[in-house]
Amino acid sequence: MKKIIRKIITLIITLLCISFLTFSAFSIIPGDAAANKLGKEATAERIEQLREEMGLNDPLPVRYGRWLSGAVQGDFGESYRYDGRTVQSLIARRLPITVLLAGISLVIIIIVSVPLGILSARFSGRFVDIFSSQLTQVIMAVPSFFLGILMTYVFGLVLHWYQPGKFVSPDENLWASLQYLFFPALAIALPKIAMTMRFLRNSVLTEMRKDYVRTATSKGMDENRILYHHVLKNALIPVVTFVAMVVAEILAGSLVVEQVFSVPGIGILLISSISSRDYPVVQALVLYITSVVVILNFLVDVIYEALDPRVRV
Repeated sequence: MKKIIRKIITLIITLLCISFLTFSAFSIIPGDAAANKLGKEATAERIEQLREEMGLNDPLPVRYGRWLSGAVQGDFGESYRYDGRTVQSLIARRLPITVLLAGISLVIIIIVSVPLGILSARFSGRFVDIFSSQLTQVIMAVPSFFLGILMTYVFGLVLHWYQPGKFVSPDENLWASLQYLFFPALAIALPKIAMTMRFLRNSVLTEMRKDYVRTATSKGMDENRILYHHVLKNALIPVVTFVAMVVAEILAGSLVVEQVFSVPGIGILLISSISSRDYPVVQALVLYITSVVVILNFLVDVIYEALDPRVRV
């Protein structure tokens, strides 16, 4: 219990530090949110007046304290770019799309990589293993954005399985939205499948060489029972870390893939907000991304203890 409390305290301190550093960074980098909002023809007096209204002339600690006070209550303020729209409403509209994309990607990764990784390890050195190793090497070398472009051309323009750029919101038609998101999810998942498969294969082979496997084999235990009841549980420990990193990356917004497939998720919102100096939106998204990474690391530690009780010691 004390260990969990310590981790939660560390989690909170990490979030506070990241949020303050991000807030400070946007106070240093060139650019003026008030000038961007008013346009190039605005006078210096009008810009200064708007800066005063937006509270941009206040000292950094005052502005950060005001933002933090609102953030704790779930109020991240109003967007500078979208007049009258709150940051929460902007994120709430796009976050479900990113989460749905991440969920589909994760399902594809697990369903494909785990069986193939085990199969490759069981038939190590044979044709199946050699072929899969060469294939994964090629897939890992191809960037997700290039896979996205290929899929858009083949499945969208040639086969017409979906209409590129015609994203359908889950609120309008969930099935049509899932059909559209399958292709960007596949573009995200393919390189991750190759990596996860290799991680799992190497981990299983490492475990198969250990003494407890030889002991179980000498006692006449069935090979499948050794693999699935003993080896796999230990082999999954390093794989869990990698999968958690993959989930964090996707939930943070797959920037390039979202751009290629015109998916209105968190990634596109973050890029457009940075370019327009929409600090409230950027600050909220950075806090969201940090929270995802830190919380997933916390969950990984918990899963570690469940998979390997020795970690508790």
